[in-house]
Amino acid sequence: MEYIPYVRVGTVYYKLVRVPSISGDFNEELVVWNIETIRQDHGKNYLSNVPKFDGFTCIPRHLDYEREFHKFYNRYAPMSHQMQEGSCEHSLAFIKHIFGTQYEMGLDYFQLLFLVPTQILPILCLVSEERGTGKSTFLKWLKLIFEGNMTFLTNDSFSSQFNSDWTNKLLICIDEVLFNKEELTERIKYLSTASTNKMEAKGKDKREMDFFGKFVLCSNNEDSFIKIDPNETRFWVIKVPVFSEEDTSFLEKLKAEIPAFLHMLDQRTYSTKRRTRMWFEFAEIKTPALLRLIRNNRNRVEKEIASTLLTIMELFDWDSIDFCPLDLMQMLNRTRVKTDLTQLRKILKTTWQLTNQSNSNKYQKFIVLQTGDVVLGEGKGRYYSIDKDFLIQNFDDVMTT
Repeated sequence: MEYIPYVRVGTVYYKLVRVPSISGDFNEELVVWNIETIRQDHGKNYLSNVPKFDGFTCIPRHLDYEREFHKFYNRYAPMSHQMQEGSCEHSLAFIKHIFGTQYEMGLDYFQLLFLVPTQILPILCLVSEERGTGKSTFLKWLKLIFEGNMTFLTNDSFSSQFNSDWTNKLLICIDEVLFNKEELTERIKYLSTASTNKMEAKGKDKREMDFFGKFVLCSNNEDSFIKIDPNETRFWVIKVPVFSEEDTSFLEKLKAEIPAFLHMLDQRTYSTKRRTRMWFEFAEIKTPALLRLIRNNRNRVEKEIASTLLTIMELFDWDSIDFCPLDLMQMLNRTRVKTDLTQLRKILKTTWQLTNQSNSNKYQKFIVLQTGDVVLGEGKGRYYSIDKDFLIQNFDDVMTT
């Protein structure tokens, strides 16, 4: 049967073209094609043989891929790789390099991308201030594996209202990410667990569609590439080490192993079980790099509160301290940090997740004198209690400032 590169979707004709890339590979794209041009090139009877669809859909599958679903054209791109048994030692070594002690979880992550592309996964963040770590190679490798179902974005393109070029992709990767605005963080957090999204293109109405995208972020800024709060559970932040030696042909070796790597993923047994909507439990993806990011995202008022309480506990050799928000307010008034009781209560209850006493009780109160000395007195109120270990774990940086 003659291969026909054209399709009619609704009332519009398209041609499936193969666009060459610098690497020597081809990317398939669906391009609008004029009906008269088709007649001129192939004759008027050719149009009757062009496959016809009622509309577009996007259903991600890598195994048992289908181009048509109930007379709708599937825009999810088929993978060109043919699985075959073989060695994938370089691929496994690279995953070991990226994920370190979380190597088996890293394999689970790839296995879920390949076998269960609709599974929600954490926002994977690879960070390192150093060069030569392989972060960019990792993104290029993802592109080689998932081909047209992975796309690169810049900070500006992600913040744009137009998203038709990436909202139907499996992997949305942003290199050199730096999200200074909280609304960008909120947007990526929402999308990471969303099942639908509004697709918007220039000059066209918004259209709701299924969303199954996974985000991969890379940054050289370990401390503040994105603004997240201490209770956030959707980010898997990994500090990537430097390669011991550079291999300029490493990406080509990874590319050659893709068929064997996919075969291994297809045969492998998961090392984890689905515990949450994002598969992994937060305790499993909680890393030192994430804690460092959270600490550096804390605002100045939080750091001043922690410094104040730690100073008093050191002064009296306490392992915990009791206080009311007004006690903190009176002490912070002696600094240049501006706050109010509403913000203090929000930090204690929402951010630090502390619970105050249900009734008004007596407690040992600290009092700051005009000289700056701290003395103890008796107070009464619905006080909070906090341990020294909590402050040291979350604010170890204030001990050296």
